[in-house]
Amino acid sequence: MTPPANPATRFDAPATGAVPARISGGFLDSPALGRVLAVLTGAGHQALVVGGAVRNALLGEPVADIDIATSAPPDETMRLATAAGLRAVPTGIDHGTITVVAEGAGYEVTTFRRDVETDGRRASVAFSDNIAEDARRRDFTMNALYADASGRVLDPVGGLPDLAARRLRFVGDARERITEDYLRILRFYRFLAWYGRGADLQALAACAELRHGLAQISRERIGHEMRKLLAAPDPAQAVALMAEAGVLSLVLPGADPGDLPELIEAERDFGTGALPVWPRRLALLAAHDAAGALRLSRDEAREQHQIALALDLSGPAAAYRFGRITAAQSVLIRAARGIAPPFGWCHALARGAAAQLPIAARDLPELAGPALGQALKRAETAFVDSDFCLNAQDLRQIALRAQGHPDIHDDA
Repeated sequence: MTPPANPATRFDAPATGAVPARISGGFLDSPALGRVLAVLTGAGHQALVVGGAVRNALLGEPVADIDIATSAPPDETMRLATAAGLRAVPTGIDHGTITVVAEGAGYEVTTFRRDVETDGRRASVAFSDNIAEDARRRDFTMNALYADASGRVLDPVGGLPDLAARRLRFVGDARERITEDYLRILRFYRFLAWYGRGADLQALAACAELRHGLAQISRERIGHEMRKLLAAPDPAQAVALMAEAGVLSLVLPGADPGDLPELIEAERDFGTGALPVWPRRLALLAAHDAAGALRLSRDEAREQHQIALALDLSGPAAAYRFGRITAAQSVLIRAARGIAPPFGWCHALARGAAAQLPIAARDLPELAGPALGQALKRAETAFVDSDFCLNAQDLRQIALRAQGHPDIHDDA
């Protein structure tokens, strides 16, 4: 769910030491959240905000989703919520998840769990009333943090020191966590890009050793993770580590991250405005078949193809043929590869995107069929090459001359 408008939080205590960490403000002030937690704790159960909301609050980052973990079994969560006049939807009851709606806001409430059996893609779970068991089945220590309604943080697996150091570490043994779900390899690099400054050496070694397990993961899930990874503020180091471990070549054959740091620098130098981030970075990597490897949508695949074509054109020509956004993406990629955009390039792209060919088929009644198509294509090429300056009369002469029409002479 979307948190309240004020995202301010405070990390009242250091991540190390005897005094427990505490968060305050922001999403904790939501009456709807307080009501859901109170329904469960009032019946004697633990009910805690868990995972990303706690992590981001402690880091001072925006909180996008608020998940709740509880010792109450799912049917008990349903019963208590309904009795309190809240809407309870069994969105994932087999896995212990109930969506509880309070004051129009939906919260996923999941019973504490422990893994019973895993196969590298999914896990069979058993419900638990033990927070430590629930924490031990999570992926990274910084994601295994819990907070009660007062903001007091519970840290069953030592995630606070890791969070304070921005150190990404698996819960327990890295190999065990990965073999439970091989997608965690990509999640490791994604979280490193977003939240990490350093990576646990055991984690890096385990990702490299077990990388071939990613063959068990669907391309749709891999694509989902790669989109998020490439959307990080600066994914260059994480992607470089992926390449070093042999992971990048498995998920994106042919990808070359060598110019990614320069692209990040170009983005900072020239600005990106509202331009989509991950498509540009994916295009820079120039994988052999990114659309197939990541199961891109038809629109996403077309965008990648157009950016690749735009790289061989001037900025204004690219804007004319593919639109301003695609042209801007190509300009930034070219800048990363050492071709700096000229002064006023934004205005040049706007001019190219707004340009319209001054002639159409009706202006060439002398021609038909393939000859007409070829003539219009020649005229359009001349129009673009002239920086959109040629007028309709000039272009008509070029079109007909290109076809060797007898009524057009060089001195006309």
